[in-house]
Amino acid sequence: MTKSEIRKDYIQEKYVIIAPKRGQRPDDVSHKEQQTTIPKASCVFCPARVDRDNKILLTAKETKEKNEPWAIKVIANKFPTVSPANPRAYGRQEVVIETPDHLKEVEELTTERVAEIFKVYAKRTKIISRDKKIEYILIFKNNGGKAGASLQHAHSQIFATEFLPPHLKDKSQRVLAYKLKNGSCVYCDVIKKEKRGPRLVAQDENVIAFCPWAPMHNHEIWLMPKKHLDNITVLTTEEQTSFAKILKKILKKINQLNLPYNYYFHQVIRDKDQHLYMKVTPRGSVWAGVEIGSGLIINPISPEESAKFYRK
Repeated sequence: MTKSEIRKDYIQEKYVIIAPKRGQRPDDVSHKEQQTTIPKASCVFCPARVDRDNKILLTAKETKEKNEPWAIKVIANKFPTVSPANPRAYGRQEVVIETPDHLKEVEELTTERVAEIFKVYAKRTKIISRDKKIEYILIFKNNGGKAGASLQHAHSQIFATEFLPPHLKDKSQRVLAYKLKNGSCVYCDVIKKEKRGPRLVAQDENVIAFCPWAPMHNHEIWLMPKKHLDNITVLTTEEQTSFAKILKKILKKINQLNLPYNYYFHQVIRDKDQHLYMKVTPRGSVWAGVEIGSGLIINPISPEESAKFYRK
């Protein structure tokens, strides 16, 4: 692909200009992130301090690693943007500490441990969903300062609010309209197309990973269950393991790019016919005047090229 091409999202009114030549522009401004290491003794997520300084919501104790006191902990966020005590910004915010090891990241953990993280996400989602005021749950991970991480120790977060973001309400309505018109789920149809196309990265009997047709971020990649499953709480053990295996491979490839990243799941509580997906977005994109002013995203890396990189 040598010429620019305007592409539209599978379902929403979001447009991306794939512009390969933009990546050839002169650039004497460094966008690389300088990583800093926080001393273990100062880390509030390490075993020495986590129980003492935090409200513990869940502890997954089973571990096969030597010298580990526990596997995963979930704590209340000490600096929440939403809380049950605030009627003007009602919600819940929790932190999932993915390992007691201060220096390990998700891709360095065993497949079994990563699958256990998915189980913990599901357990906490079930509990939070019992709150009748909650309309929206977001599970996300920020890795690296430019991706929003404030602490180095491997962790992710669960954010839940009574406020449904308008773009997700719009998306649910568009997905429903597609189903009424075509008699099928738009994302089930996307999977059928992408599993045989040039944007496919990996798949097994349970999960598929592909670079989307109109990516908002450089090297953006999606993971989806092949079954039409509504949310993370209904994943089987086999599906959790498939997600874990494929996610580990993807994150190792992103490490080769030396980029921070985010990943996230959505759940709209009152929409019972969603198709679960996980988006992984490396933060190599730089949004400038065109993106901020027009809302059009310019991406110099085509998803077909990204898929080739992930498949290597």
